[in-house]
Amino acid sequence: MSQTSETSAPPRLTSLAHGGGCGCKIAPGVLSEILKATPLRLPPKELMVGSENSEDAAVYRLNDSQALIATTDFFMPIVDDPYEFGRIAATNAISDVYAMGGQPIMALALLGMPISQLPLEVIQRITAGGESICAEAGIPVAGGHSIDTVEPIYGLVVLGLVHPDKVKRNNSARAGDSLILGKPIGVGILSAALKQEKLSEAGYRQMLSYTTQLNRPGIELGNMAGVHALTDVTGFGLAGHLLELCRGAQLSAELAWGDIPVIPEALQYVKQGVYTGASTRNWAGYGKEVVLGEGIEEWQQRLLTDPQTSGGLLVACDPAIERQVLGLFDAQGFGAARKIGRLVAGAPQLRMSV
Repeated sequence: MSQTSETSAPPRLTSLAHGGGCGCKIAPGVLSEILKATPLRLPPKELMVGSENSEDAAVYRLNDSQALIATTDFFMPIVDDPYEFGRIAATNAISDVYAMGGQPIMALALLGMPISQLPLEVIQRITAGGESICAEAGIPVAGGHSIDTVEPIYGLVVLGLVHPDKVKRNNSARAGDSLILGKPIGVGILSAALKQEKLSEAGYRQMLSYTTQLNRPGIELGNMAGVHALTDVTGFGLAGHLLELCRGAQLSAELAWGDIPVIPEALQYVKQGVYTGASTRNWAGYGKEVVLGEGIEEWQQRLLTDPQTSGGLLVACDPAIERQVLGLFDAQGFGAARKIGRLVAGAPQLRMSV
């Protein structure tokens, strides 16, 4: 399958990187150990959201009606087409602003490239792809920073605005809340199949479709009082990011496997033993907090821990507005959005049944 129209035969982008997309994230257990050594200093009173609870972005109150959202995200190539790599990386970075219920306003580019190995035209295509997504989101790329690196890296710093009273955090869910997921899982499986040159053209196009779909419903979700918590599903997989909600609110999550949307081709490959190394690292980091019911097989566990690049929004909301939330997703082109479970009183953990 051809993934790029480049004719000068530069090296495949993915061949220059040891990992790709959000699968590059440092494993959750290792990251936790690193952050333990970071000194916690008293933050200014204007800092509404900092690094205390694995939030998607920082939030700083500017005045009574505006708070600034600040985030950054970057990674190594998940595909070989440079333009699509740029689009995926930009979509993923902007998502963190939507996950706080905010409106993005500006981006800065982060670029690290092996200049001696990649033609300038390839690098230009990466940044052009990122700029195209920023234009779609209605924001400018107002600058950035670049360095010469061993592996190709691209991403964005993204700034956004939100009303201080409408910030959506990942630690404010309530017992009884419904859990709604905006996109199907399985992107990491597709990326592994792509690296193994097994992915079909249709599967590749579907992968691009999901990873470049902006999580715009987050803006409207920020205006819904019945939406109690919000995050997006990325490198730690559905299980990992749901556990962050559980820990923040000191609740348990109950999911039924049949309710979780999965990309069909990913289902096919994972049953054949195709998955990422990040999936294994994720399970090692938080598997002790997951209770798998009788009948749950290893391939299902692999999908729960599958790293999602530019994954869907995960919503914890009052059951009374389930239909409203699902209707919002559907109206904005997220037809695969589903209710996947609920939050209940109990120790922070994830319980999965067939």
